[in-house]
Amino acid sequence: MNEINSSPQREKWCGHEFLFKFRGFWFTQIYLEATKRVVETFKPLPGDVILASFPKTGTTWLKALLHSIIHPSPCHANHPLTLNHPHQLIPSLETDLYIEKWREVGGIGSTRTPQFPVVKDPEKARILSTHLPYQILGDILDSSDCKIVYVTRNPKDTLVSLWHFMQKSSVVEKDEWEMEVAVDQFCRGVVPFGPYYDHVLAYRQERFNRPEKVYFLTYEELKENPKFHVRKLGEFLGCPFDQSENGEEKIDEIVKMCSFETLSSQQVNKSNELPNVFPLPYSAFFRKGEVGDHKNYLEHKMITKIDGVTREKFHACGYMYGI
Repeated sequence: MNEINSSPQREKWCGHEFLFKFRGFWFTQIYLEATKRVVETFKPLPGDVILASFPKTGTTWLKALLHSIIHPSPCHANHPLTLNHPHQLIPSLETDLYIEKWREVGGIGSTRTPQFPVVKDPEKARILSTHLPYQILGDILDSSDCKIVYVTRNPKDTLVSLWHFMQKSSVVEKDEWEMEVAVDQFCRGVVPFGPYYDHVLAYRQERFNRPEKVYFLTYEELKENPKFHVRKLGEFLGCPFDQSENGEEKIDEIVKMCSFETLSSQQVNKSNELPNVFPLPYSAFFRKGEVGDHKNYLEHKMITKIDGVTREKFHACGYMYGI
């Protein structure tokens, strides 16, 4: 049964886009279809590393860091991050491995089955990213010994980053996504892959349930002490840095190479080229990367409204974060 057509649970989002509810979360039509395909067919391998995140919470930065930790490379002109956008190095489970592959055979609704890449060494780490919530992907992730790295970000900064991201899209050219509307939708959870709060809390709970499988960190923690988290991520992923001066130098190189300043200055990340199946250029993924930038865009009443939901959703269950 086609859940898009049969389900009455759909809401207008921004521009001409509608969101559809699936298992308690909201998706655009194309992401809903991709999500169903992931649920039906994705089988993680023991060596896989899954970078999970809600949109606009630091995914691009973590992609650069994880690739550099797992596949170390000397910092020179031919470093992978000088030649490739982080999203080229770490494919998205939904877009790159599902939407793009189905488009190759005539679209997601096609009766033809796409050919996914053959995995030659199941124990070798593949790094894949996803915005899918644990409530949908959890059983699949639990089926293997794959590792999960999850990053979250202050809800107000997350919303403002998402709002700016959408301003670069043709979706809002004829139908502006006003900030007040965006705040209301975010608080109600009606944004792509939302509700944000449910998304974060499920992965956080899994961190407590299985710390050996899930590494949970916040954007703010990473900004405050990137060297600490690079070292801890190396340990978590089974590729630790030694305690010598050489190990410290390698960490310093990774932190510098993956910094916002370095990445945003790379020509590939200034490109107006469109990634596969994505409507925005590579340059759209780099704006400011600052903590607390929401104060420049949200009115006091908007901040109060979001903080109220944060207290209800996070603080009430003991997660003192987001305000």
